[in-house]
Amino acid sequence: MLEAILRYEFLQNAFAAGILIGLIAPLLGAFIVVRRLSLIADALSHVTLSGIAASLFLSKTVVAFNGLNPLWLGMGFSVAGSLLIERLRAVYKHYQELAIPILLSGGIGVGVIFISLADGFNTDLFSYLFGSVSAVGRSDLFLITGIAIIVLIIVSLLYKELFLLSFDEEFGKASGLSTKALHLIFMVMTALVIAASMRIVGILLVSSLMTLPVAAAMRISKGFKQTIGLSILFGEIAVIVGLISAFYLDLAPGGTIVVSSILILLAAIGYRNWFAVKK
Repeated sequence: MLEAILRYEFLQNAFAAGILIGLIAPLLGAFIVVRRLSLIADALSHVTLSGIAASLFLSKTVVAFNGLNPLWLGMGFSVAGSLLIERLRAVYKHYQELAIPILLSGGIGVGVIFISLADGFNTDLFSYLFGSVSAVGRSDLFLITGIAIIVLIIVSLLYKELFLLSFDEEFGKASGLSTKALHLIFMVMTALVIAASMRIVGILLVSSLMTLPVAAAMRISKGFKQTIGLSILFGEIAVIVGLISAFYLDLAPGGTIVVSSILILLAAIGYRNWFAVKK
């Protein structure tokens, strides 16, 4: 496998992108799970699908969109969706969870329309839906690297604020935190990570990489920082094992990464139960 990675550029791109995504997806996922917003990744991934489908459609009908990386429009849709979620949460103050199914439904509807206009599914769209080892280009890798750097810098600078926002938002407001601005920053980061992850994991499965490693880590961790560390470790293991399996078995990497994550989760649950019985 190592020889193949050194020989083929597409494998180098896939593994480098996968390692970066295995870092930033569970990192943000830890905050998402604690805030009980796990379904937000699903909603934004479907909005991203609309952007990807729109880009593929426009590339066939508008000359200016020829050669444009669909990730850019998908990212734009995802960020716009994150802003819309925050707006809807403000509108439905007492029923804020409504924002997620509203956006999810809208994302699916718009995506289906653009897919129909683009004459149905094609190979490019399938690679975005379920991930593809060979589809990750050098431009995708640069984009993912840029997003990873941005996310790591923001989380490092605002860790205490994000921690307080996740565990005690009311206390954060009383302490003078600009919770509205923090919500906005966090939502935009989540949107960017989802858009970046789709090349490897696929749009329909990206939320799994943000939640399953966290779910496994929460079974055996003893604090939030340890949860983040274990989530990243489990995410990286799932990505690497999934990519290797996808390469040798000729499967979509999204499926193999998610199955690897589920196996890790089952192992963590089994370990916790065994430890509890032994104790």
